Amino acid sequence: MASEPSTYTTDPNEISQILEARHADPFGFLGLHKNPAGTGWVLRVFRPGAARVIVIPEGGNEIEMTSIDPVGLYEHIFETKPEKFAYQLRYQFGEDLTDPQADVYAFGPVLGEQDLHYFGEGSHRYLWKCLGSHLREVEGVSGVSFAVWAPNAYRVSVVADFNAWDGRVHPMRNHNGVWEIFIPHISTGEHYKFEIVGAGGNLFNKSDPFAFFSQHGTQTASITFDLDQYKWGDSEWMEKRAEVDQYHAPMSVYEVHLGSWKRRFDEENRFLTYAEFADELIDYVVDMGYTHIELMPVAEFPFDGSWGYQVCGFFAPTSRFGNPDDFRAFVDRCHQKGVGVIADWVPAHFPKDAHGLGRFDGTALYEHADPRQGEHTDWGTLIFNYGRNEVRNFLISNAVYWLKEFHIDGLRVDAVASMLYLDYSREDGQWVPNRFGGRENIEAIEFLKQLNQICYDETPGIMTIAEESTAFPGVSRPVDTGGLGFGFKWNMGWMNDSLSYMSHEPVHRKYHHGMATFSMIYAYQENYILVLSHDEVVHGKGSIVQKMPGDRWQQMANLRFFFAWMFAHPGKKLLFQGLDFGQSEEWNYTQSLPWHLLEYDEHKGVQRLVKDLNRLYTSELALYELDHAPGGFEWLDHNDAKHSLFSFIRRSRGGETIVVVVNATPVSRMGYRLGVPEGGFYEEIFNSDSQLYGGSNTGSGGGIPATEHPAHDRPQSIQVDIPPLGVVFFKLRVV
Repeated sequence: MASEPSTYTTDPNEISQILEARHADPFGFLGLHKNPAGTGWVLRVFRPGAARVIVIPEGGNEIEMTSIDPVGLYEHIFETKPEKFAYQLRYQFGEDLTDPQADVYAFGPVLGEQDLHYFGEGSHRYLWKCLGSHLREVEGVSGVSFAVWAPNAYRVSVVADFNAWDGRVHPMRNHNGVWEIFIPHISTGEHYKFEIVGAGGNLFNKSDPFAFFSQHGTQTASITFDLDQYKWGDSEWMEKRAEVDQYHAPMSVYEVHLGSWKRRFDEENRFLTYAEFADELIDYVVDMGYTHIELMPVAEFPFDGSWGYQVCGFFAPTSRFGNPDDFRAFVDRCHQKGVGVIADWVPAHFPKDAHGLGRFDGTALYEHADPRQGEHTDWGTLIFNYGRNEVRNFLISNAVYWLKEFHIDGLRVDAVASMLYLDYSREDGQWVPNRFGGRENIEAIEFLKQLNQICYDETPGIMTIAEESTAFPGVSRPVDTGGLGFGFKWNMGWMNDSLSYMSHEPVHRKYHHGMATFSMIYAYQENYILVLSHDEVVHGKGSIVQKMPGDRWQQMANLRFFFAWMFAHPGKKLLFQGLDFGQSEEWNYTQSLPWHLLEYDEHKGVQRLVKDLNRLYTSELALYELDHAPGGFEWLDHNDAKHSLFSFIRRSRGGETIVVVVNATPVSRMGYRLGVPEGGFYEEIFNSDSQLYGGSNTGSGGGIPATEHPAHDRPQSIQVDIPPLGVVFFKLRVV
């Protein structure tokens, strides 16, 4: 191909713009273009620090490019350009000359117009497939494409190990507010960020909001990662999951904080890895009889003390325990062992860390500009602007991402109450009413409805769960009937009332009897999960054991009776790690659970009790099948406040019957006559006072037949011995 010595073709002003990384259209200047100063084509290359640049036309000889500026701007003029023109470049740094490589500015846009259109209208369900970093092949060249939304930025560059973190090297193309570039000859494991010149002219670096893998803690670079290599082995689970009727199935959830479930003391108190959790945690969960694990947030977060609830990397499983495929392998193993995985998900707020989403392009992009709408003063975090299409799209596609890419079975949505109300934790004058003058956050409500509809549509068989502490109506009711569309809601009312009731000395419980029975008044307004979560054992609240009154024996007996009452009560179940063996002290996220307590009989007894409750609960239809329907529960006696006794019936759809008696005092009730629904033999199938659990072994032996003695407005009854601070389950065996 004919060529001639280079001549000056460039406006000095454009040169300075390139040298200072403030050119509005680097792709319109760098690379190969028609020569604006005459005939032919001009190739321009800018590589700061390069002592020489050599161009190698396809099928041609190496050509030394002319230096336009000593900082590293080069050009060469070709008289003619074939219809298909390919070339490579070599750079000299010091004494070293690089291997031939493709020119970044020879490649066209990677993003399609359809992707950008759907993103703009907020309807792109798979947004992670186009934004962020992706290994791909373009025009036969392998590399990584980068794309980021920053509509108000003046300039965005990829900065990384491969360009010495120099924002002048790889400025990106602006495509309607989405900046993108394809960088050839790089692969997985590259540390990178986006260098942004914001709307106000300030220069700063941001982590990739769509990064699949990131550093954590004080190191905050994003890391390129290929999500397309993992081979799943859970097809049987996934097929069955879509057919499960969750509302009529048992659900006993073990809530886990991976950073403190167990640590390696002999290795400087290090975290376990995802692989080690797969070997140890899953076996424990299976042995204990739980149906699901709920993981406190695993999306990347910088500060350990936030427990994961202040997320900066929404698309990246935290690298504290391994890479994204390691996390996938953990989920995969859970499924192969028959355990579902629920992940805590945090769309209510995000932290102000400089590398995160806050003022991402120099403006309030993901958040509201007005702090009365855009900040949670309680947590020192920012609130998403749910009314903005792109922000809504970011969050909804993120939810779909976890469900699809990681086979997560459910998302527990954190802090929903803070999303629903504009005046949440605010005084008068600190919040902005909605367009109707009310306190409801209309945009957040619509976002939650859309979120739930899309999640259930995209991934049949999953569940969404709301942590919502107010009386907002229809949280777990379908959107088409006026609800928010969640599958389940945490029962915070039951948790508050029951813990308050349990904290009273038994002699005083008769004055608070209504706390023990009130939950059944509203039990069917939502699809409830009964929860004793991490929130109840932090911030000076102490452990659950410490909330129990009395001497040590009574504390442990109260704990056992409390758990048994919980498992008998309508609603799915959740226990936080450590509760299931009676952890004595408040949870500490910096340490392993005190597994050494299992050397003591009282703690082994609590663990054995929870294990037996899980087995009983998951095997008895009457204890779970009608959790959310009035036909599954009936009071026998809820009025005996004097003795702090209450009793009720649990039923299945097929009429299987279990009678439950609760004694909230340390006084045994011997020969207590209890009305029963029908004749037959009532087998004692569980007793929280069993000596196996550390109790006194008071009970009715194997059971007792009903007789024609009226009691509790019923013609038949059984005469039973009710243990102190105990709960007894009797199953009707029709003779």
